[in-house]
Amino acid sequence: MTHTIIPPTPPSPIALPYQPEPHDRRNPNAWDAMYLDAAIPVDPVAKAHMIRDLRNWTRNYLLLPIKLVANVSLGLIMTIKRLLPFQFSNYWLMHRSAAWFLNTFVSPEACYLIVRHLCIGSNVVNFLIDNGPDPTIEKSQLYPRTVADLADNAFLEHDLILYNFVLDYAKAQQANPDWVQQVQERGLNYDSIRPIEIDIDFDHRGLRILDLESAIELFKVFYSLCLTSDEFERAVLSLEFDENFGCYVSIITNDYNWNHVITNRHPLAPESPFGAARRLLLHGIISEYLHRYLEIRQQRASQEKSLTAKSQ
Repeated sequence: MTHTIIPPTPPSPIALPYQPEPHDRRNPNAWDAMYLDAAIPVDPVAKAHMIRDLRNWTRNYLLLPIKLVANVSLGLIMTIKRLLPFQFSNYWLMHRSAAWFLNTFVSPEACYLIVRHLCIGSNVVNFLIDNGPDPTIEKSQLYPRTVADLADNAFLEHDLILYNFVLDYAKAQQANPDWVQQVQERGLNYDSIRPIEIDIDFDHRGLRILDLESAIELFKVFYSLCLTSDEFERAVLSLEFDENFGCYVSIITNDYNWNHVITNRHPLAPESPFGAARRLLLHGIISEYLHRYLEIRQQRASQEKSLTAKSQ
């Protein structure tokens, strides 16, 4: 079995939201090193926003107390909801509150990464459908451009898309056991890896100060309040599928060399919901890795196709 190794791609020289400082060899900047290092390829604009988010002062000073308050509150809500003789949910309130919270208190960098993540998820799911055992499986149409677009049940839809895809994909694999050979014979289709278009206001900040992980810690509490116990459990368990999606892509591309970057592993040993915010942060980073990997393969396939056309 042969594997295709995709070499890292350095950050683009175009103007980006993060500009490294001049290199001082006696006092090198750790964040600059993290940004410029290209061992694991990431979209340069997304990576710039990641670094700016990680350097946010709220992550250094507010994350730990926020995490403490959030986990105590989560424990109380989960216990009470399990003891109640009835269950309740309110998707309308959850999503509109999320959009308001993000637009009011969360940094533009974090908002950019959240909106982008939903689009990336749709691209990856649609790529797997195009190159899977049944290309007629319903594709994702979830491509928000703004934070306001999230108010239309975007987070719930994101989870439903994932679970319905996994179930449809499993059934299709059973119905068509020779699908991998068929995909390899016809070649990979990268049309679903489409450009991500996002409209976030980076100029107006005001109270928009919270970093991504702090924001997730706070909102997971409200998320648990607005969903039934089973729905919240399903949302948390969705983070267990990162390794599965990595394997899906590796089977299609016949390349397992990059799977080591997946850290959300072992789906049959679920983690505690109290660590969901941290794992959701990792899920976002892993999704960026996977999407960039597919973008690079798409670029290589396009170059090879162009060279083949010129040689004919």
